[in-house]
Amino acid sequence: MTTEGIVPQMDAGAEMKTRLRADLRIAMKSGRAGDAKLIRALIAAIDNAEALPATAGQGAMAQHDFRSGSAEVERLLLGRSEVRAALMAEIDEREHAAGEMERLGRAELAQTLRAEIALARCYVA
Repeated sequence: MTTEGIVPQMDAGAEMKTRLRADLRIAMKSGRAGDAKLIRALIAAIDNAEALPATAGQGAMAQHDFRSGSAEVERLLLGRSEVRAALMAEIDEREHAAGEMERLGRAELAQTLRAEIALARCYVA
């Protein structure tokens, strides 16, 4: 059996989280709290996208014996398009919020959100 022509499954989610975590360390060391906050949110968005859907009858919480490793759960492997969709959802949410802040006369908050949008777009390109 040959492996010629078989493309290995890429875990774009793990790749992006590695990049984000490296940038998070830099932001924290540089004292850029706003950037660190956004990067944490982007990591969380990817984590959420990797979560398996709950099965029927499964409660929101399950009791685990943490010593047994039973708390470990499988994660979905994300492709580049799924990672992009998760990041774009974060951008879209901030764009909507920035528009609302502008409408409410909160220009400073809108400006902060637009700066977050600009940084988040660096990860989508």
